[in-house]
Amino acid sequence: MTSGRMRRVDEAIREVIGEALAGELKDPRVGFVTVTDVRTSADLRYARVYVSVLGGESLREATLAGLRSAHGYLQRRIAAELRLKRTPTLTFLYDDTTDRAMRLEGLLAETGMRAEGECPPASVGGRAGPGGRASKRPPGADRGEAPSGE
Repeated sequence: MTSGRMRRVDEAIREVIGEALAGELKDPRVGFVTVTDVRTSADLRYARVYVSVLGGESLREATLAGLRSAHGYLQRRIAAELRLKRTPTLTFLYDDTTDRAMRLEGLLAETGMRAEGECPPASVGGRAGPGGRASKRPPGADRGEAPSGE
């Protein structure tokens, strides 16, 4: 479990790197990139920087190569803006969360379920109850109302 201080350090590093990428880094290999997460080791020696890149596989690899090339500059920016005991060594990794989400959404679309949380219809002769199980209770029974027609 990450302490509150480590979360603040991770967020501060993410902000510094994000600002540098948005306005100061001029490497043509670095395309449209977003810093999605930073995970710093407890001793502040290493930081894994997770990035999301807009584009295909070749653009992703070129962007990661550009970021690895600029790690010294980015580390100096972190050292200048943050007062840390050590400036962590940066490692850039591709964050595949978006790819996995799109793949999962595609699989759900194939099975007929949509991303809005729509569930398949309940079994014949019953209503969907808690946990998606079919229920034979009449409408209103779960609210304490008497069944209609009795």
